[in-house]
Amino acid sequence: MTIKDLQPSAIWGYFYEITQIPRPSKKEERIVAWLLDFAKEHNLEVKKDHVGNVLITKPATKGKEHVPTVILQSHVDMVCEKNANVTHDFDKDPIETIIDGDWVKANGTTLGADNGIGVAAQMAILAANDIAHGKIEALFTVDEETGLTGAYALEKDFLTGKMLINLDTEEEGEIYIGCAGGKGTRAYFKYKEKDAPKDYFWFRVAVKGLRGGHSGSDIDKGLGNANKILTRFLHSLIQKKYGMKLSEIGGGNLHNAIAREAYAVIGVKGKHKEDIRVKLNLFLSLVQDEYKDTEPNLQMELESVQAPSKVINKRTTENLLLALYACPHGVIGISRDIEGLVETSTNLASIKMLPDNVIEIGTSQRSSVESQKKYIVDMVASVFTLASAKVKHSEGYPGWQPNTDSELLKLAEDVYKSMYNKDAKIKAIHAGLECGLFLEKYPDLDMISIGPDMTDVHSPDEKLKISSVGKFWDYLVKLLESIS
Repeated sequence: MTIKDLQPSAIWGYFYEITQIPRPSKKEERIVAWLLDFAKEHNLEVKKDHVGNVLITKPATKGKEHVPTVILQSHVDMVCEKNANVTHDFDKDPIETIIDGDWVKANGTTLGADNGIGVAAQMAILAANDIAHGKIEALFTVDEETGLTGAYALEKDFLTGKMLINLDTEEEGEIYIGCAGGKGTRAYFKYKEKDAPKDYFWFRVAVKGLRGGHSGSDIDKGLGNANKILTRFLHSLIQKKYGMKLSEIGGGNLHNAIAREAYAVIGVKGKHKEDIRVKLNLFLSLVQDEYKDTEPNLQMELESVQAPSKVINKRTTENLLLALYACPHGVIGISRDIEGLVETSTNLASIKMLPDNVIEIGTSQRSSVESQKKYIVDMVASVFTLASAKVKHSEGYPGWQPNTDSELLKLAEDVYKSMYNKDAKIKAIHAGLECGLFLEKYPDLDMISIGPDMTDVHSPDEKLKISSVGKFWDYLVKLLESIS
């Protein structure tokens, strides 16, 4: 069995097609072309804006001509993460899907159900001839994962509908009516190269086996951050007796993913090489005990490597490691208004060596309270400024303030109760959704967000629950049919 054989066939068939189209953030040209071809094939009105957002319009079915227009919205790009031992080119290769019981996952890569299953639902609605609905505007945005580019660039006259159903939620049976705002903070360390000492022993130390996850929705799950774990170990080596030298360092990848892997190439005085191995074993035992419940596969490896020709100068090495050690990561505050909701957090996302002797540190901050977002952004910036790094910030994006008086929400609650004889859970999410930006352009929009069950998004462990897709689909269809 493949995912093409799953039911409901309409949504799964389109999801399969989507998995065959490479669609990294900022490289969505192929899926945009696919959407345009689909619209032409089905004789549907379509338009594309200057950044690549696509809007496909489907007329109301007979008898529903006077029903308000509903906007269905998803983003077409996906997070591209893979395990270190997997050979996969996200620019060229399709996603290889695997059915594992009631779950669909990918073979060592992200699955792209975030937000491919939402796109598939839109396509199935647009193609259907047996669903009663008012006029549909299907909005497909680009580059949500790395910059919210499509939502930022959305023009004020692109949409006409007043109700919007975002399909980017990851829990079936939950209706989201709010989300956090966010901002990115990057720090840049300029270093000088020095000749590597000749009498040193050289290691490559690596952290691997972590689960990774979404830096918003998974930040409160106690997951390990490979950058922080690596930094803790390296920090313990900044002692004069070891004379540690740093040649390379790297970890993590995307601003909205918790780092799964990190590494460094280091050298110590030859007489201390066995001390380092013992020290690592002791340290690994400690962190494995700390993360025994959340990171059962945590590993650290130490292997000897050929001596490099150059190392990073001592002052920059110390400033870098001290700043990384001091940089906060994780939950900063919990909401006092919504039980269990993370209010404020920060993610130490990535460490990258760039050309021209520059090391870039990527972090992201989120909060549902604007003043708290500024507070944590400034806190992270202060750490790196004190370490003599140059700090830059992204433009950031606004939160989506909940509207508990929403007519669409009340209808969505009633429909769910009538279908499943239980109440849907009404929630706000700590992750960012495009809805906050839509509201800036269209302040009268009435919005909710729904979706099927997904776990471990933004990591190669990403999974989509098969049974929940059917419930999500049935619910979406019934909701559209109930709008009057």
